[in-house]
Amino acid sequence: MSDPALGLLMLSLIVVVIMLGFPTAFTLMGLGMFFGFIAFHQPGQSWSDNRVFDLMVERTFGAMNNDTLISIPLFVLMGYVMERGALVDKMFYSIQLAFRRVPASLAVATLIVCTFWGIASGLVGAVVVLMGVIAFNPMLKAGYNVKLASGVITAGGTLGILIPPSVMIIVYAAVAGQSVVKLYASAMFPGFFLSFLYLVYIVGWALIDPKIAPKLSEAETKVPVSDWVRKLQAAYSPNMPRALVSAVFSPAKALAIEADGKRITYGMLWSNLVAVLFPLALSAITLWGIWWYVVVHQTNEARANTGAPRIERAATPENAPQSAAPAADAETPQALGAESSQTGTAEASDESQGPQEVGDVNLRGLGEAAPAEAGPPDQFYYWFWGIVAATAVVLAWYYWRMEAELFELLKLLTSSVMPLGILTIVVLAVILFGITTATESAAVGAAGAFLLAIHARSLTWQRVKESVFLTAKTTAMVCWLFVGSALFSGVFAILGGQQLVEKWVLSLNMSPIGFMVLSQAIIFVLGWPLEWTEIIVIFVPIFLPLLKHFNIDPILWGTLVFVNLQAAFLSPPVAMSAFYLKGVAPKHVTLNQIFAGMMPYMVIVIVCMIFMYLWPGMTLWLPNYLYGGG
Repeated sequence: MSDPALGLLMLSLIVVVIMLGFPTAFTLMGLGMFFGFIAFHQPGQSWSDNRVFDLMVERTFGAMNNDTLISIPLFVLMGYVMERGALVDKMFYSIQLAFRRVPASLAVATLIVCTFWGIASGLVGAVVVLMGVIAFNPMLKAGYNVKLASGVITAGGTLGILIPPSVMIIVYAAVAGQSVVKLYASAMFPGFFLSFLYLVYIVGWALIDPKIAPKLSEAETKVPVSDWVRKLQAAYSPNMPRALVSAVFSPAKALAIEADGKRITYGMLWSNLVAVLFPLALSAITLWGIWWYVVVHQTNEARANTGAPRIERAATPENAPQSAAPAADAETPQALGAESSQTGTAEASDESQGPQEVGDVNLRGLGEAAPAEAGPPDQFYYWFWGIVAATAVVLAWYYWRMEAELFELLKLLTSSVMPLGILTIVVLAVILFGITTATESAAVGAAGAFLLAIHARSLTWQRVKESVFLTAKTTAMVCWLFVGSALFSGVFAILGGQQLVEKWVLSLNMSPIGFMVLSQAIIFVLGWPLEWTEIIVIFVPIFLPLLKHFNIDPILWGTLVFVNLQAAFLSPPVAMSAFYLKGVAPKHVTLNQIFAGMMPYMVIVIVCMIFMYLWPGMTLWLPNYLYGGG
């Protein structure tokens, strides 16, 4: 059998063996060692002198020396601490009350919590199981269709692996040799857009067929109002902002109020006034941040860098990681053996290179000046001040109609959503704006998760031990996957499998659109029997060398892969989200019902990918604006 035929046999065997249930990492290493031994074997050579053993050591060292992987245990620890801290119950309750007037309010609240909780934790299994425990039974008791209830939990739970900070993006960055921060920026809008499409589907289905999501009773949608709030309104004004401001400046009547055996204190008035002003403060800080970054910061950067090369911290090797993809031009075992013996040096050299040219597409690195440094376009000012005016009108209307129930709802949302929201925004902002590297941001997130759990008084020593153990287990799995993938891909290239695939694809004379459709279709089909980890570390490296032939941006292609791999969690028979939910679902809910509930979301994933391809700016605008490119 020829070497290329052995390579194709090797690729086919990996799918079969994984589907039989063998561990992916050790399967990759086992097949890599076996076929590598055959590739390097020479007549009369002692088995211990086979160069596959050298390749194994060098590939292992190269994978373990990848700085990008350091952020994985920290982000995973952040997720497990958040999950073990039991911080989501109150959030779900408050968001459900906030959307109580919306059709399928429980499903809408579930999707929103899945989205933001997934961002914080990044763990699909944890989010699906947690929301299955918290939201699945309430939806079924309210008369919701089983397909609707199961579909929203399984589909919403997978969003955490797409929206940054995401372990999947880090793994792809390490495999593809791309910047983590540029991939984070590129996945931001598509992730939220996919969540929006899910929301449109849920609400639209409920409007068309109200029977699938009956309205909740008045008792279930009524916001509980404290006794002291009613008495404060009677003493001052039904409008709570006006009542609290009056009470702060004229506290005599307020301090005489007694409710539930306790008197109102002056500190209590101030704390509630701060809670009332939170939407105003959040809007002001957000708008000021936009103005500062787009106008002040960019102008100062442009002046400071006039005539001087721009040097960004984000251009460190961690954010321009080494590639785990094999060299495509290795023709013989001897040639690749010599190449593999210099893996560490070659990869280190690759990391130090500047901007890359892939075909006609300029993939500019983070070290170049962003086009926004020339100053914001004129239309920015019209849009900005228009948004400021619209925000002012909405806030004025909101505060004008804020009575007891709206006030209590605001307090619930502030206490439950604000801590997690602030942590998420901080973690993403310090990455995207180049303040820290991905690893440092992960450390900030892990520390913040501990602080939130401690503040909620839900973190025990036992939960800390569980979180650390699970983090070590998950990280070890990912690292062994990289070792197996590096060895497997190296041997695959030695046997000429990569070249054979390239020649076959190029012989089809496809257009870039044709190749894009073909590659994404193959990945979509692979998502049915395989998980995302196997697809990223085994099959994505096969497509990566072909991107330059079709002038396809690897950032755009990779982001399409991220969205595409959402289907890997939703497509039977290896739909892990379904099995996670089945583990906590009532006995009368069958696996087939859960599968049926997930199917429409797979169609929505395809629709989202079509939008992304037709409108690439949704993916590429943010990384190009922040870091340059185009």
